[in-house]
Amino acid sequence: MRVRQDLYEYLLSVNEVDERLPEAVDIEEKYRAVAESYLADGVREFAAYPMVSLGWMMYIGMAVARFWDDDWAIYDRLDDLYLYMRDKSGYDLLDEYIRGVVLGLKQPDFDTTEQLVQECAERTYSLLLRQRLEPGTEAAFRGYVACIHQLYLMGAYVQLHRMGYHMVTHTV
Repeated sequence: MRVRQDLYEYLLSVNEVDERLPEAVDIEEKYRAVAESYLADGVREFAAYPMVSLGWMMYIGMAVARFWDDDWAIYDRLDDLYLYMRDKSGYDLLDEYIRGVVLGLKQPDFDTTEQLVQECAERTYSLLLRQRLEPGTEAAFRGYVACIHQLYLMGAYVQLHRMGYHMVTHTV
């Protein structure tokens, strides 16, 4: 699947990431624990609300990047970052909680971020459907997990970019 490349090219075209993606080891290492916690909600919601199920993981990546920048020593010790966020307002309002409280976005950035995540979720869903994976199979589950992994990473990269962490190549 070309999810990573497609998201990267799209986000680069709208100036939401740099040509060189950051190395965010702490954030990347947190994915496994976040995803394991998220899967019960994400998989349950996928059949009826695939864009939400996919898009929420991009928001979570943005939030984890923000936590990393704010005070990683505190947030890294939380037992479950996903439940920490979800339990603030519930699964259905997770996007608004992250945009408004965690990221502190106001209009018009609040809405433009929603549009950005929606576009990324739609692109990812389209690529997932093209795989023609039979629902309920192990292959379909693995495809879903691969997609949410890339959305998480891209969300983190977008947020790092927005916070001023730019990856540039210096020439000597």
